[in-house]
Amino acid sequence: MSFTGTSSDDFLSGLNPEQRAAAEHGGQGVPGPLLVIAGAGSGKTTTLAHRVAHLLRQGADPQRVLLLTFSRRAAHQMNQRVGAVLQRWLGASGAQAPELPWAGTFHSVGARLLRRYAERIGLSEAFSVHDRGDAEDLMGMVRQQLGLAASTERFPLKSTCLSIYSRVVNGQDELAAILQGAYPWCSAWEAELRRLFAAYVAAKQEQQVLDYDDLLLYWAAMLDEPGIAAELGAAFDHVLVDEYQDTNRLQARILRGLKPDGRGVTVVGDDAQSIYGFRAATVRNILDFPDQFDPPARVVTLDRNYRSTQPILAASNAVIAQAAERYAKALWTDRVSSQKPELVAVSDESGQARWVADQVLAQREAGVRLISQAVLFRSASHSAQLELELVRRNIPFVKFGGLKFLEASHIKDVLSLLRWAENPGNRLAGFRAAQLVAGIGPTRSARLLDAVQAVAVPAEAIGAFDPGSGARDEWAAFAALMRGLMAQVAWPGDLEQAVNWYDAQLERLHDDAAVRRKDLEQLVRVAASYGTRERFLTELALDPPDATSAEAGPPLLDEDYLILSTIHSAKGQEWHSVYLLSAVDGCLPSDMATGTAEEIEEERRLLYVAMTRAKTRLQLVVPQRFYVRQQGAGGDRHVYGARTRFIEDAMLPLFERLPKAPPLPPLPEPRLGAKQPAVDLAARIRATWM
Repeated sequence: MSFTGTSSDDFLSGLNPEQRAAAEHGGQGVPGPLLVIAGAGSGKTTTLAHRVAHLLRQGADPQRVLLLTFSRRAAHQMNQRVGAVLQRWLGASGAQAPELPWAGTFHSVGARLLRRYAERIGLSEAFSVHDRGDAEDLMGMVRQQLGLAASTERFPLKSTCLSIYSRVVNGQDELAAILQGAYPWCSAWEAELRRLFAAYVAAKQEQQVLDYDDLLLYWAAMLDEPGIAAELGAAFDHVLVDEYQDTNRLQARILRGLKPDGRGVTVVGDDAQSIYGFRAATVRNILDFPDQFDPPARVVTLDRNYRSTQPILAASNAVIAQAAERYAKALWTDRVSSQKPELVAVSDESGQARWVADQVLAQREAGVRLISQAVLFRSASHSAQLELELVRRNIPFVKFGGLKFLEASHIKDVLSLLRWAENPGNRLAGFRAAQLVAGIGPTRSARLLDAVQAVAVPAEAIGAFDPGSGARDEWAAFAALMRGLMAQVAWPGDLEQAVNWYDAQLERLHDDAAVRRKDLEQLVRVAASYGTRERFLTELALDPPDATSAEAGPPLLDEDYLILSTIHSAKGQEWHSVYLLSAVDGCLPSDMATGTAEEIEEERRLLYVAMTRAKTRLQLVVPQRFYVRQQGAGGDRHVYGARTRFIEDAMLPLFERLPKAPPLPPLPEPRLGAKQPAVDLAARIRATWM
């Protein structure tokens, strides 16, 4: 069914000329490929929403529009924006703007398509989706079974093994090349890792579970089958991809498989904001996109910025202009200002913390709320000193980049009950769920899983299982719970049953039961927004909230709070005032990311992303000294900091320099050759545990 409206109003009139050109690309019918280079703060979401709305107004069927985003929230927001645009156009006609049923993340859309084609590709429709933590645990189990954990030499940990496996899959590269380029310390284990990954894949297939990477891998493999590829390609007239600079080779392969000639394809992104190389994303996808088609894709550049002042943009433009390869653009704005971004020299990390806290409070007194200010940093550890200073001064803050909601053990416990009920072949979920019962350990759990796997009706095997005398009283309630969950009577009643049973275990399993109970209550509220248990488990694994606060608001009593965030987590956000910590070589660029020219270029883009988050005020803080621990035989030492190499001397006139740091104190004497203490308390304390 196609959608048409009745109003003749020009709903694109609010766009600037470049935005309008992107929205109207192709006119009637199915147009050729389009690349929109959307600079920071240039109205990317607005443009993409109007592009979709324009297609629908031209008669495109909403059921045949595939919109791929990088988060569930972004897909929901895009649906709302498109609806709002169309509703303004429809005016008082009374017609309702349509929904986009195929708006979602690459992974969520992939999961839907895999369930639809499951029988044809050898999958069970009831396959489970492992989140990162579950995938690590399964990798760890296989690693243990193969005896690799018992090696006399240091074999990579399960998390490292999964990272290597994921990099190979998403980067579509050879294992040897990935090891040599990103994990050189693991190169000696290539043969063992190959054997481990083969066993890991076999374990997933035996249990009918897919991990995060499989959702893309199986989707791409489907498109290698001519019949299925033709069906999927014909199912969608228009394919639009947001944040294309953050795609990996596997995602680009999927896009080409869907639309080999590029007809109906629109990709939107900014090569200058490609910062996810550690996830196997490659800037080459967006740089090479136009020439993948004949004729080449049309390129429309959005360079008018609606966020930052011109002095901030001038400095940001200068930083990215030094990139080795990029789409040429210079962001500009009507927001004039005499305030340049500031380079602030401070004595050391303690001085940095004091400076930022002082500035935050001064801005608050000037009328800028804490929530309109953000402190950004390259790595989560860089904010440790500042966090102590904020606590000391009673300045509330929320930090993005900490423990994820689904990584909390009590959340994983409850979800394991649902996942096992959804797919009784999921041994990892069953192994965790069974051990929630008092008196059940790993050995009995393994026996239970074998019993369940041997029968046609898993609930009967659970009910008939002998848990031993120590667990018999608790087992009946657990078996009744699993019988009800496997019957799947109602949703979200299933989750409420699981939480009610688990609530009785909380006091035994966790000291802070009251705090965790509130998380579980929040989980039940989140579940109410999903139509089915399968959709809930899949979407939560694919796009989990960062914390309960991502759904319920920050867990603070204060009416205002400061934002602390890694640069990666800050992408797509904006604040009135931004303070960038440790703008020095070794921190930005990170000394762990300067091995190749590509890594250095990505670090440059990180600085650019950080700078373009600021709307009105930007400070780059440059500590002059760092206290570095465990540096060789000399023990702890101080080192001098050097301004990040990405702010070259020629750029300094674009910044206001604030040399307000106090004179550097003399360096302490090196600890080399220090006298032995009269009393070695450390040795005495160690001895009490021997």
